[in-house]
Amino acid sequence: MNSPSAVLYILSGAGTTLAVTLIALPVGMIIGLACALMQIYGISLFSQIAKLYSAVIRGVPPVVLLFILYYEATDLISLSPLSAGIIATAIISSAYQAEIFRGSIIAVGKDQELAGRSLGMDRVTTLRYIIIPQALSLAIAPWSNEAVAIIQNSSLVYALGVQEILRRAHLISSESFNPILAYGTAALFYFSLTLIASYSLNLLEKKISISST
Repeated sequence: MNSPSAVLYILSGAGTTLAVTLIALPVGMIIGLACALMQIYGISLFSQIAKLYSAVIRGVPPVVLLFILYYEATDLISLSPLSAGIIATAIISSAYQAEIFRGSIIAVGKDQELAGRSLGMDRVTTLRYIIIPQALSLAIAPWSNEAVAIIQNSSLVYALGVQEILRRAHLISSESFNPILAYGTAALFYFSLTLIASYSLNLLEKKISISST
């Protein structure tokens, strides 16, 4: 396979990489936000469970968790390697996002909650209209870092045989015996994706900062 064909072959795996990222990131956000709320506002049992969940997921190497979740999930239901990889990536990300949102909610402060309650709002309404919007605004910067991390961690689904960028680069390297071309191309694609994600999220952060002033 000549160099242009090899580059195009590797690039064709970008769709899978984006699928992993664009699904795992929001799913991880929903789980992470729920976990953060449980840690702060949940009853003691739920709070401890959420803290344990976050600690365990963050304390085990992602690739180990990927294999555990993949083999456990496929024992229960029929999943393709891609579906299992997306679910595992979302779960892994959710633990880190939980800590991001937990810190942001705490940073909003009790005063905001008391202000909402003084206006006659119940806790749920106060969370929905006062606490969570402000917390999400504060979380944009660290959440941007997590978005970049997911793009990079999407390469872990390579271990399940998913045909994403890294897997295709490995196949090209094995066929052409030119690892510099193969992995260098993969690195360039990952760098481009993370650069675009970082730039887009920085624009979003600036827009939110301007609108909140």
